[in-house]
Amino acid sequence: MLKLFRYLKPYRWMVATVLILILLQSLCELYLPTLMADIVNDGVVKGDTPYIWKIGGFMIAVTALGTLVSIAASYLSSRIASGFGRDVRSKTFRQVENFSLLEFDKIGTASLITRTTNDITQVQSVLIMILRMMVAAPMMCIGGLIMAISKDAHLSLVFVGAIPVLALTIVVIAAKGIPYFKVMQKKVDQLNLVLREGLTGIRVIRSFNRFSHETKRFEHANGDLTQTAIKVNQIMAFMMPMMMLILNFSSLAIIWFGGLRVSSGHMQVGDLMAFLQYAMQIMFSLLMVSMLFVMVPRASASAVRINEVLNLKPTINEKKGSRTPAGNGMQKDADTASGPAPRGRVDFDQVSFRYPGAENAAIEGISFSSMPGEVTAIIGGTGSGKSTLISLIPRFYDAEAGAVRIDGVDVRELPVETLRGMIGLVPQKAQLFTGTISDNIRYGKVDATETEIRHAADTAQAKDFIEEMAGGYDAVISQGGANLSGGQKQRLSIARALVRKPSIYLFDDSFSALDFKTDARLRAALKDETTEATVIIVAQRVSTVMDADRIIVLDEGKVAGIGNHKELMKSSEVYREIVSSQLSEEEIA
Repeated sequence: MLKLFRYLKPYRWMVATVLILILLQSLCELYLPTLMADIVNDGVVKGDTPYIWKIGGFMIAVTALGTLVSIAASYLSSRIASGFGRDVRSKTFRQVENFSLLEFDKIGTASLITRTTNDITQVQSVLIMILRMMVAAPMMCIGGLIMAISKDAHLSLVFVGAIPVLALTIVVIAAKGIPYFKVMQKKVDQLNLVLREGLTGIRVIRSFNRFSHETKRFEHANGDLTQTAIKVNQIMAFMMPMMMLILNFSSLAIIWFGGLRVSSGHMQVGDLMAFLQYAMQIMFSLLMVSMLFVMVPRASASAVRINEVLNLKPTINEKKGSRTPAGNGMQKDADTASGPAPRGRVDFDQVSFRYPGAENAAIEGISFSSMPGEVTAIIGGTGSGKSTLISLIPRFYDAEAGAVRIDGVDVRELPVETLRGMIGLVPQKAQLFTGTISDNIRYGKVDATETEIRHAADTAQAKDFIEEMAGGYDAVISQGGANLSGGQKQRLSIARALVRKPSIYLFDDSFSALDFKTDARLRAALKDETTEATVIIVAQRVSTVMDADRIIVLDEGKVAGIGNHKELMKSSEVYREIVSSQLSEEEIA
């Protein structure tokens, strides 16, 4: 957790102010019992009323000062903790944005959400407690002992027996409870995972009538978390009664032995009352420490999980001296335009890739070239490595062997921002964001004009259904595009890529939800729009790839044929099988 506290650096002066305020508050509280002892010894016993009023007024002033500094310390502590939480959340989010898909697969989306929200909140809450108690607890304990000893050193021997028992109790209970806190956070992850799947997959759950199954999954995850929470809270629940038991026995011992010392004339009544209050302050300072022992272990477990994210180095890293494609200058990104755009030739040179932990390579020994102004199509059976192959171009993953090059430059040598600025990707699963239709299309180019947006929508065959919606291009899209059909979402995703006007278009099975008529119209419109760009299409339908300049047939991660439709019908048995499974003999002829 100490590693996370480096993010407190911008608040160091505020932290110093809080510590000074807490020190003043502690001094005020330590001074009050001594004033009360003076009132009893020199005022009440002697019947000196003016002295009582004088010291009483002074006590009120000290109390008021303690209250004011306490309020100020609470306010500043909250400001510091809130700012710290904001900064760590921002840092975590920026770190996650830099992760490749391998890091997402390793940690899991549900866990990343928990770490960015619940875990940081745990640390933030404990930070407030630490700021308030870090000075107060030791100050009250040590100061209370000094003041108690100054009142009666012999009676202070009560603490010799009480404090070790109290400390041992705290340590034993904390040692038993700490291991459960890390387990609890993992179970929160699992609960989030089940809940997230249940909410995002509600249509599938309803269509297959699997409510009872999902309810059991949720109840199991929820019950598992509940049982762990009950267990750890049962252990920690012993803390308070044990503390109060030791505290009350200590008070009883002080009053018993203190009474004997008062009756023997070795101690005054006021000093005994002050001594009792100092004993309470010492015990309550240890009680504050015990509260930290309850909260800090869970926050420490959360801090470890946050640091795992912050310290995890993305596998996709830019090399020093990153280059741009030769002779082409910098690519236009989504927001700015400077210099001529790269040509966009894509070359795969003996490329292989294997997912972590997989026995077999997803793709192996892939070599081909895709030229600007040409359409390259990739087709193959399920699991043949089509999507994996095009994921290597924008560096969602890096090739295990071989090289992917754009205009002769290895993509690993290009700045990631420049590389992805050259690409217009339409993913296999259309992902839209909450906002208007214009906002979603403009996601591809922030400064796109209305004319560019409408032209992109028209080319993507989305114009008709957009204009039929209430509000047209200002119509609001709900979360995940739930108020649109699969085909409509795909067409908006295509429009988002088109408005970008990139050098390379990647269509990852982006026409699967379209009917044949819309598919044909869209491909015809794309030909005119992408005449100078490199177009790579992954598709399942033969009708989508038949007109491509180059078709790459994949089978179990390897190239089973390269050529146009006619050439592959003669040379590739795998391609012929795919064609015959989708087209009639008349269509093939």
